[in-house]
Amino acid sequence: MIVTIAIDSWKGCLDSLEAARAIEAGLRRVCPELEARLSPLADGGEGTTAALCTPEERITCTVTGPLGDPVQAEYGIRRATGTAVLEMASAAGLPLVPPDRRDPLHTTTRGVGELIADALERGCRNFLVGIGGSATNDGGAGMLAALGFGLLDTDGQPIPDGAAGLEQLCRIDTAGVRPELRNCRFRIACDVENPLCGPTGASAVYGPQKGAGPKVIPRLDAALRRFAEQAAAAFPGCDPDLPGCGWALALPPFWGQNCAPVLPSSWRRPAWQDFSRAATSASPVRDSSIARPPWARLRLLWPDWPGPTACRSLRWQAASSPTRPWGR
Repeated sequence: MIVTIAIDSWKGCLDSLEAARAIEAGLRRVCPELEARLSPLADGGEGTTAALCTPEERITCTVTGPLGDPVQAEYGIRRATGTAVLEMASAAGLPLVPPDRRDPLHTTTRGVGELIADALERGCRNFLVGIGGSATNDGGAGMLAALGFGLLDTDGQPIPDGAAGLEQLCRIDTAGVRPELRNCRFRIACDVENPLCGPTGASAVYGPQKGAGPKVIPRLDAALRRFAEQAAAAFPGCDPDLPGCGWALALPPFWGQNCAPVLPSSWRRPAWQDFSRAATSASPVRDSSIARPPWARLRLLWPDWPGPTACRSLRWQAASSPTRPWGR
């Protein structure tokens, strides 16, 4: 018997491969002779890098963790395209913060920016950033600071890290932004269409899992609204109410025209030879060994990505567009 095990991570508990191995162990108790094929699966959160990059393509570096302490974070560089594959969870994820210390007023995305900076130094100009599983609600302010954006208070000083720092934001300065970013192309792997603020925004919907109580959520929402107002002043055309702005990882105008979200995002890397050959073909992969409920969507990263035309959305009723920039 051949069994394919492709399961997403269990947030804050097991990554994709650990969960798959646990399932394999259980299956072998009743069928010791089975052949198990494990394939990492991710939705933009924990395990996205492992799902899309081989071990040889992964790089580990020390960055600022969500609590401000150094952490070891991993990202990958796909050799075929030079595309950097980053997962926000690696540098700013919930598993990096003990439950009793989760406080999105103070956790930071600075380490995500440091991962991007490291990839820039290695020559990467194409990026896929998975944004699931974060412990942060700073709108990507820490990430932007690490890339040279000046987020300044009334005295012209950098604001503190975390969402609480956004309460002091009065001006955004771009004089120190890394010039390489002008030549970069970003794709954001996410499966949400929430606006930035409001009852369905980043703070209200995702704040509780990051440690925000009912009294803190309005404060987080107001901080992101202030961030959006300053972004609109610095980058005309910013609209935080557009679907998809609730990433909590920087507003679209910061990335210019070279960024778009990928919705939804269940990403996997084929783990065996036949499936790998199929993934290089021009048609969507349909492997009969994988159970597909009628509502399932699956996205595959093709070897010649990052062009959006190479990204196929497999909806089992009908195909859909692979990108939806800012809901327009």
